[in-house]
Amino acid sequence: MRDVAIIGVKNTKFGELWGRSLRDIVVEAGAGALEDADVGGREIDSLYVGNMSGGRFIDQEHIGALIADYSGLSKNLHVPATRVEAACASGGLALRQAIMAVASGYNDIVIAAGAEKMTDVGSEEASSALAAAADREWEGMTGATFPGLYAMIARLHMHRYGTTSEQLAEVAVKNHKNGSLNPIAQYKNRITVKDVLNSIMVADPLHIFDCSPITDGASAVVLAPADIAHKYTDTPIYIRATAQASDTIALHDRRDITTLDATVMAAKRAYSMAKLRPEDIDLAEVHDCFTIAEICAIEDLGFAEKGKGGIVTANGETAIGSRIPVNTSGGLKACGHPVGATGIKQAVEIVTQLRGEAGQRQVEGAEYGMTHNVGGSGATAVVHIFSRER
Repeated sequence: MRDVAIIGVKNTKFGELWGRSLRDIVVEAGAGALEDADVGGREIDSLYVGNMSGGRFIDQEHIGALIADYSGLSKNLHVPATRVEAACASGGLALRQAIMAVASGYNDIVIAAGAEKMTDVGSEEASSALAAAADREWEGMTGATFPGLYAMIARLHMHRYGTTSEQLAEVAVKNHKNGSLNPIAQYKNRITVKDVLNSIMVADPLHIFDCSPITDGASAVVLAPADIAHKYTDTPIYIRATAQASDTIALHDRRDITTLDATVMAAKRAYSMAKLRPEDIDLAEVHDCFTIAEICAIEDLGFAEKGKGGIVTANGETAIGSRIPVNTSGGLKACGHPVGATGIKQAVEIVTQLRGEAGQRQVEGAEYGMTHNVGGSGATAVVHIFSRER
């Protein structure tokens, strides 16, 4: 197995991009990442693109071929392109496939991209498409939605550990503050705990400001063997670990719905592969599709004792400049959540931070960063660890 580095990155803006198509935004992200890496099309060996539900959102399947075509990689170059789907973890899993392609020696220069165009349908159709990431027969057909599923997680977490609505709100407040510093973020407005608690109730105890939005966006990274990374960039960022784990797709079959066992196992494997511990990680991008999801994530990744995630957040320990900055990009909550792109966007943020190029949201002196991408309510979890030095 070869060491792997990221040599180029690019995010589009995230938001309601009504005037642009899926192919437009993926081409922007891919071309930007290639320009950042100073790589030409003829050097690309393969392309992996994370996309959850192009068929539902834009009536388009065969996404891999579509992206290769409109990126200029198909007609003359015939670069193999593979669409990867793992619900909201599609981007993280596309990155993992790309890493393994380079690490194995099968490919040298690989693009990992992610994209989703979610706003071309109404909210009812979007909710239905997203619900397909849960167990359609046992959850979706009975009326369960993702806000409802995560509300059950939140309610049990509150009952068992004393977590409060105010602590949930602190997640949103922090992530909106971080998003206000991120040029690509969907939401740049700062909010207060009072704003969250006074916003519309979606599924008790989750308010609308506890929920990530519907988003359009695309992200891409370029990977290469670590041995040749400096040929392309002075600031390669190295992959220290890639790990994936699964759990039951339905919430009711879980051992404990307040713990995402797939996250716990993926993190355990990633720490072992990287030969690191939670306290070695300088910052993390975690899957905050709902505020309770971030609280569970920082517990399951080892950044907070079980049941204390709300307290840790309210104490400011996950803020920029504190013990373990979490979601410096603004997270899914404020930066936005184009489901196929999120896992790649997280990697772009960590690379940007480790390069020292994050501007006002920079975590000073960061050496190690982590991404955590979840599919569904926790049936899939993908964890990556990155480092500034090899």
